[in-house]
Amino acid sequence: MKTIDLHTPIPEHDLQQLKAGDFITISGTIYTARDKAHKKIAELVTQQKPLPIDFTNAVIYYAGPSPAPPGMPIGAIGPTTSYRMDAYTEAMLSLGVRMFIGKGFRSSEVKKLLVNYNAVYCSSFGGAAAYLNQCVVDAQIVAFEEFGPEAMYKLTVEKFPVIVINDMYGGDLYA
Repeated sequence: MKTIDLHTPIPEHDLQQLKAGDFITISGTIYTARDKAHKKIAELVTQQKPLPIDFTNAVIYYAGPSPAPPGMPIGAIGPTTSYRMDAYTEAMLSLGVRMFIGKGFRSSEVKKLLVNYNAVYCSSFGGAAAYLNQCVVDAQIVAFEEFGPEAMYKLTVEKFPVIVINDMYGGDLYA
C-alpha cells in the first residue's frame, strides 16, 4: 500500500490529490479539539471574540489525551467519535480548517460541507492510543485549560498515521 506523506500546513494542492482510502502520514502541527472546545469556539465566533489560534489550513484531531507519563510529551491519544462534532463542522470549515481526524461515520451534511469547502475527513486508529502517542514529539495546551483532557492542544507530530475516509470530491471509504 502506498503512503502519502504530508506536512502541515497542508497546501490545497496536496489535499486535492487525496482520495477516500488513501493511507497518509502527517508531520507538523495538528490541534486537538473535542466537544467542549468546539462549543466554546462557536461561542467565541458568535460573540465576535478573539479565537485561541488561527484556524487557516488547520488540522483538527478529535482527541482528548491522557496525562503524559514520565519522559513523554503526552499520554495515550486516541481519536474520539466524530459525529459529535458534526453540528460545529461548518463553523470550523468557515474558519479555515481543511482536515479533521477522528473515528466513525460523518453525516451526509458534513460530507457535503467537505466538498463545498475543499476539505477532508480522516480516521485515526481507535484502540491504538498508546501507539499514536509515539508519533507526538511535543504537546502544549493552547486554549481552554480548564477543560482538562478536553483542553485544546497544539501537537507537533511526526508521521502520524491516518486513512482518508471522506475526500473533497464526495468519496466515502465507508460507502
